[in-house]
Amino acid sequence: MIQKRSVAIVGTGNVGVAAAYALFNQRIASEIILVDLNKERAEGEAMDLMHGQLLVGNVKVRAGGYEDLKETQVVVVTAGVGQKSPDESRLELLNRNAEVFDSIISDLDKYAPQAILIIATNPVDILTYVSQKISSRAPKRIIGTGTLLDTARFRSLLGRYYDVDPRSVHAYILGEHGDSEVPIWSQANIGGKPILKNTLLGKPYDKDALNRIFEESKNAAYEIIKRKGFTNSAIGVVIARIVEGILKDEKSVIPITVYCDGQYDIEDVCMSLPASLGIEGIKHIMSPDLNTKEIKGLKKSAAILQQRLKGMDIQD
Repeated sequence: MIQKRSVAIVGTGNVGVAAAYALFNQRIASEIILVDLNKERAEGEAMDLMHGQLLVGNVKVRAGGYEDLKETQVVVVTAGVGQKSPDESRLELLNRNAEVFDSIISDLDKYAPQAILIIATNPVDILTYVSQKISSRAPKRIIGTGTLLDTARFRSLLGRYYDVDPRSVHAYILGEHGDSEVPIWSQANIGGKPILKNTLLGKPYDKDALNRIFEESKNAAYEIIKRKGFTNSAIGVVIARIVEGILKDEKSVIPITVYCDGQYDIEDVCMSLPASLGIEGIKHIMSPDLNTKEIKGLKKSAAILQQRLKGMDIQD
């Protein structure tokens, strides 16, 4: 008997639709359920995808409500609210999103208590923490997309610079998915040879060029938003990759938002570290051997996130 691979996406905005398209096109799920307050929008997106079923195969996409999610193994949350006005503070926006998540997580706990939750709404580290505090399920079953997207951008740009397949580049960005994220140069390598201070594939070591690559990775979202108004395609592929790792019980190690409980003396905050992920959620959180500068950067990143959490109305 072939096991049904059921995935739900809560929120059919730009990111939710991109995630649904990636899951559909890669045949990662056998069923995709789209949930949105705007039911007609969800129905329209489901219909649109189903018209490509002939070319993809027997992947079913439908709109539904929370009550339809009892058998889903993974739920991706992309829903959230935007800024009401330029004068609205970040804390006010965070508190409004926390209210939205209070409702969403409550419904998911009721109707899909066994599912693993993937939080994709920004600020993803904060909202992953909020979700873990609100939910009755174990923290290891609630993760955020974190810096997997940043890491993908980073490796892609390094691959272009060294003229090599990005999949052959091993380098992480960890910490906050945002301005305080940290490039882990001390562990970066291609084919087992460290990038730092080495000539690789005919390219002499150039500290300034590599720093520019990190800055381009970190600021990529700003540049994309400046041109098209939002980012969605790459994060859609990232979500699909995380879902695949869960459904196939791969136990792949990827940088995602997890709860820190002592790694590098960082506690009670969610941010990205390399973690082994499978059908039960997080199996292990890794603590790579980092240099003093990188550890200091992660601690600074954690402090920034903890400061943002202060004053938020989070109901345990």
